[in-house]
Parts: sequence; structure tokens; C-alpha cells
Amino acid sequence: MLALIQRVARAEVRVAGETVGRIGRGILALVGVERGDGEAQADRLAERLLGYRVFGDRDDRMNLSVVEVGGGILLVSQFTLAADTRKGMRPSFGPAADPDTGRRLFDRLVQQVRQRHSPVETGRFGANMEVELVNEGPVTLMLRAAPVNQSELSSG
Repeated sequence: MLALIQRVARAEVRVAGETVGRIGRGILALVGVERGDGEAQADRLAERLLGYRVFGDRDDRMNLSVVEVGGGILLVSQFTLAADTRKGMRPSFGPAADPDTGRRLFDRLVQQVRQRHSPVETGRFGANMEVELVNEGPVTLMLRAAPVNQSELSSG
């Protein structure tokens, strides 16, 4: 599983003109689920989202997590993150999980984050969404929660 996270001053997601999720200062996470992902990846991604230090401390160093600053989290499913864009001029969605698996693991991620933090808002899985945000910094990072394999260890 992967998440493109952005530190935001505020963010909201709308479906058909209706606001379905809104936060003030916090993290907007666009979440993709890949083939081969399971509950372990959802749980690890929840841990990373809650603990990743992207907020400034007194010295304006990124040493504080969203939990430590009491910020909101807006989770938005985005299967296009799992696209293979290495060749050609059109993305291939072969690496993305099937919709049922994607929904199940996205829901697991939401559940895990909500058990440990509030406020947590979401978009609507599978819907055509409009996401509006004010990126603070700007700070944008890609988090990945995948099983470690030997090739990743040797590529350092």
C-alpha cells in the first residue's frame, strides 16, 4: 500500500457537489492499494501515517507527527497511485489491487487510523471526487508499506 501525503492547512473532498470529508490543519493522504497487499500493509501504513513527522517543532524542524499536533487526517482512495508509468504514454493499472480488495484494505486502514486518532475523515471509495487542499510548506511525501524483499535490501 502506498500513500501520497500532503501537510495541509485545510483540505476537503466533494462528491457530486456534496462535501463528504473536511479537515483543518493536518494530513491529506491519497491512498493506493497494490496487488499482493494485505492487512499487514494496511496496519503498517496506518502506523506510518500516525507517526510520520512532518510538522514543525519550536525550531521549525519536522519533528512532530499529526497526532502530536492534534491535526486531522483526510484519507482518500486513489487507485491511480498504483499505476505503472515507467514506459509509454499511458498508465498501466496492472499493479493495482482489484476493487474488492482495494475497498477492504482501504476500509481496514480507515478503521486502524480511527481507533488511534481523531478527527479522521474520508472520501467515498470508487466515486469521482473533487479534492481541494492548501498544501502547507509545501510538504508532499510518498509513504509505502510493503513487504521488504531481498532485492530492496541489497539496492540500499
